[in-house]
Amino acid sequence: MNKRNVFTFLFALNSLYLFLHFTSHRSPKPSHHRLLHNPTPHSRTPLRRPLLIDTHQAHANFLKPWPILPSYLPWSPLTSNATVPSRSCEAYFGNGFTRRLDLLSPAVSAGGGWFRCWYSETLRSSICEGGKVRMVPERIEMAKGGEMLREVIGRTEEDELPVFRNGAFEVLGGGGFRGGKELVRREFLDQYVAEGEILRHTMRELIGSIRVVGEKDFACNEWIEEPTLLVTRFEYANLFHTVTDWYSAYVSSRVTSLPNRPHLVFVDGHCMTPLEETWNALFSSIRYAKNFSGAVCFRHAVLSPLGYETALFKGLTEDISCKGTSAHDLWQNPNNLKTVRLSEFGEMVRVAFGLPLRRHHPVEKPLSVHNVLFVRREDYLAHPRHIGKVESRLSNEPEVFESLKSWASNHKGCKINLVNGLFAHMPMKEQVRAIQDASVIIGAHGAGLTHIVSALPNTVILEIISSHFRRPHFALIAQWKGLEYHAINLAGSYANPDSVINELSSIVKSLGC
Repeated sequence: MNKRNVFTFLFALNSLYLFLHFTSHRSPKPSHHRLLHNPTPHSRTPLRRPLLIDTHQAHANFLKPWPILPSYLPWSPLTSNATVPSRSCEAYFGNGFTRRLDLLSPAVSAGGGWFRCWYSETLRSSICEGGKVRMVPERIEMAKGGEMLREVIGRTEEDELPVFRNGAFEVLGGGGFRGGKELVRREFLDQYVAEGEILRHTMRELIGSIRVVGEKDFACNEWIEEPTLLVTRFEYANLFHTVTDWYSAYVSSRVTSLPNRPHLVFVDGHCMTPLEETWNALFSSIRYAKNFSGAVCFRHAVLSPLGYETALFKGLTEDISCKGTSAHDLWQNPNNLKTVRLSEFGEMVRVAFGLPLRRHHPVEKPLSVHNVLFVRREDYLAHPRHIGKVESRLSNEPEVFESLKSWASNHKGCKINLVNGLFAHMPMKEQVRAIQDASVIIGAHGAGLTHIVSALPNTVILEIISSHFRRPHFALIAQWKGLEYHAINLAGSYANPDSVINELSSIVKSLGC
């Protein structure tokens, strides 16, 4: 089957799914509005504190459904003959986990559990999953996790990162299996869960701790019947790195063909941060490993790779020259150098918060009002080892903002609404809403600009870059989403307000204003 036929088949499959979805949900309002604003009784409202899983009432309908996404293209069925070329855009953005490695099959375990990994040669990473997997929290050394930030000020990072003793995780061997042999050897980990360039690979260590045990040793205090993602995090309070974790968890769910959005368990001891609001919105529930009172067994567990192993992070050191496009264009004209996956993910974030998906900036006629969002950097307490001060990337940011404010108020022609993007003290949903409503997003280089993954297709990005922070994070995200991108490179950290206004004026003029 050639590439075009593969895309045609996948697009036809998705079209059939869309047809069945909309025809089976008829109502006076369009189906997608009903999905976003009138969720089914089984969907859960995002909570600020972790949502505990009620395993006594758990059933498949408890899970949040996958939404209909305009940029969605079906992920290649792992059992089909469809192939994804190595180092293609599809492979870089997660659709290249095609090498199946069976470590424990149901046939061998004779009624016991199973475990397998899907390996991506392009990302040099594995997504692993297993059935009848047991977690023993007392064999994981780390802080409890999930505390309020101010309760744990001064706690070290070493206390928060997990240390797995042998048997921290187990898989049921089934039949007359005895003992507690290791599931994988060092050679397997070196080849398929390589350490890479990070100091500690916690997911590798988790897999290395897994033992295969018999029924007598497989005692469970509680069972979780629905698919559950196991996630370990490092820079959990930084938006850029957290977005890489969100993306990795999303890809893991799609690659393993989960029928609904899974539960999620953090296998780390980090405290809560405002970013947890998005974890809650994206997935069916979240919980911390140490919050379980005893051994917990998962009917289906999926181990999400580290965010460092996504294209979002690897693109900082590798040449991932992919261009963003639309799902329709990619279906009509298959191209290994184009991708729609980051746009798909951005839509997933927006719909997770109940924001409308069908909104777009019209290109046929000029808008009468343009929102120009200025993403600001401000002091806030990020994590237990943080002093509450952020490093300045634009030394005269207040001056630039006030100059832009004056320019906007006196602008001739269409109305310019300058939005003061003080994200550090805004709920995550309102941050995403501000990104969605912006025609132009401007800001100094900083993690807050990572939100452009949720920007609409015709949004224009203007990044102000200090000479000390010339990094490609946001130019790449804009490229991978197909967004127009401009940069003002400073000699130091001071920006001439007139230069910023001139650049912004040119952008606004190109929008027909």
